Amino acid sequence: MMATSYWSPDGKPISANQMIEKLFGELPRLFKDEDELRKLWSKPDTRRALLQGLTEKGFGPEQLGEIGRMINADKSDVFDVLAYIAFALPPITRLDRVNERRLSIMLDYDAKLQTFLDFVLTQYVQQGVNELDQEKLGSLLELKYHTIDDATSALGSVGVIRDAFAGFQRHLYERRQNQADDGL
Repeated sequence: MMATSYWSPDGKPISANQMIEKLFGELPRLFKDEDELRKLWSKPDTRRALLQGLTEKGFGPEQLGEIGRMINADKSDVFDVLAYIAFALPPITRLDRVNERRLSIMLDYDAKLQTFLDFVLTQYVQQGVNELDQEKLGSLLELKYHTIDDATSALGSVGVIRDAFAGFQRHLYERRQNQADDGL
């Protein structure tokens, strides 16, 4: 038998429902609507700031992961957990997100950058949103190309690589086509 305990920021035990209600109450202070959430989430630096703000309010990676499991979104992005709590948007898996947006992501890049971005997307599907943090770029390049020098030889300057790494993410978090068509 296993039980999960939840604790409020002031150290008091709370129920799972109370934790979700608390998160629901905090989210309007962090973003006003779905478009703002998408805008914040689609940039590595603003996503990091949002996650830090959530952690400071008592919703760190463990708590958000547990909420994800509670809503059957453990293979989804933290974005989906937040969008579900704040706007009742059905969560999608990271794999479905990548598959739906792969074409719009790849259109902006040459074949060499597409290969690298496809590698990054695979890491994202397997490991989660932390793979999209700007701090991970160096280790992702080394994992794929062994050295930063080899990566720049294959892909171009560090600036080009950094711009592609940050730039593709705006496509990853765009509204789903059928969601936009449905007026959602």
